[in-house]
Amino acid sequence: MEGLVTKVYKESIAVKEAFFKEETHRIIEVASLIAETFTRGNKLLLIGNGGSAADAQHIAAEFVNRFRIERPPLPALALTTDTSIITSIGNDYEFRQIFAKQVKALGKEGDILMAISTSGSSPNILEAIKAARKMDIKVIGLTGRDGGEMAGMVDIPLVVRSDNTPRIQEVHITVGHILCELVDYILFKKPLEEVE
Repeated sequence: MEGLVTKVYKESIAVKEAFFKEETHRIIEVASLIAETFTRGNKLLLIGNGGSAADAQHIAAEFVNRFRIERPPLPALALTTDTSIITSIGNDYEFRQIFAKQVKALGKEGDILMAISTSGSSPNILEAIKAARKMDIKVIGLTGRDGGEMAGMVDIPLVVRSDNTPRIQEVHITVGHILCELVDYILFKKPLEEVE
């Protein structure tokens, strides 16, 4: 059992180190884009399925409530939470439309869509990206493996080069936390060492 614990955490560390070695500059670019979007009065929309839906909700909560500093709420909305909307669209149309229709209803030019998919191939995520692109909504993609179809459709892809879904998800939520911390720093100019 101890060997399994060691194996898992070492895999997690290795995947994270490889990802951040390659993608740190893009994470800073994404944080700057989100901060600029909030400054303009626009919002961040987040989508994902399963564990990625939970990540979307988690990241939205950190922006709307607070992360590590006291500051005004920031406009982020997970499109994974309204079961009546999701089941209505899924029932009346098809599951692949559950996010696209919400993007069309709630998004506007100047917003950002953060699409989270470990495979980069989820049909409902791809449909939402297409809808966002038609509306001049910037799209950030958090994905894994080779990036899937999604990587070529988004403005900024953040691809975790692993085939292990749990390890990909662990990187995704770490990215989410880093983005929250960077956006707070950009907008509110508190040195990170002072937020303890």
